[in-house]
Amino acid sequence: MMNRDNPVWLITGCSTGFGRELAKLVLERGWRAVVTARDASKVTDIAAGHGDRALVLPLDVTNRAQIATVVEQAKRHFGRIDALVNNAGYGYLAAIEEGEDSEVRAMFETNVFGLIDMTKAVLPIMREQRSGLIVNVSSIGGVTSFAATGYYHATKYAVEGLSESLALEVKPLGIGVLIVEPGPFRTNWAGPSIKESAIRLDAYEATAGERRKQTAARSGNQAGDPVRAAQAIIDAALSDQPPLRLLLGKTALDLAYKKLELMRADFDNWRATTEGADYPE
Repeated sequence: MMNRDNPVWLITGCSTGFGRELAKLVLERGWRAVVTARDASKVTDIAAGHGDRALVLPLDVTNRAQIATVVEQAKRHFGRIDALVNNAGYGYLAAIEEGEDSEVRAMFETNVFGLIDMTKAVLPIMREQRSGLIVNVSSIGGVTSFAATGYYHATKYAVEGLSESLALEVKPLGIGVLIVEPGPFRTNWAGPSIKESAIRLDAYEATAGERRKQTAARSGNQAGDPVRAAQAIIDAALSDQPPLRLLLGKTALDLAYKKLELMRADFDNWRATTEGADYPE
């Protein structure tokens, strides 16, 4: 459970999108925040006027030394960390066969291993406090999959599995886990933040190629409001019984239900074959 008495939030990836809006809302409530970005100059405006309740620090989540410094400075400045928001991450467009090894590995370093390293750095503080909340920003892309974003889905499915296990491990220690699964929102995800494979194979133009075009066309027109999303995360964090998963946006909800129905259909249709794989009783 998160301490609600003037909590300290440590948020990664605050230069744009959810991280930026969440940091602003946390500080506007009079709470305290460690506001981080790879380029700290891009987040100084968020801290303006909030005095020592805002601590602005440079943080690249792929840099373990920087992670250690940020956590140490947060502890020294505020004495505690109540909520860690693993928000830093980005997308990559490529059919699986088009994926560039260096780009795919770089995305895993940020979206998965950066999240893991941040979590491991903060957990000793939360264990000592016997309280805390770890918010892992996944995606509806951690629940269901589309063409052209397979590698991104792989990072988010990894976050989902990791978070489920983490939630079981830390619950007895007074620590909660919240997986946030946004649908399409008006952030930079589909615009300036996204990366694309330079390799384009004609064979995938009708599938991955078409999705690349749709992603670019939708950027800036998504239904999701990042400010309302940030408020929803705060509402869940303050709940007496926070969910393990928080879907954000109607599109995410519709897609999640559709995935459940597809899975149930496969399970039901192949039940006899599935159960027939056991030794006879």
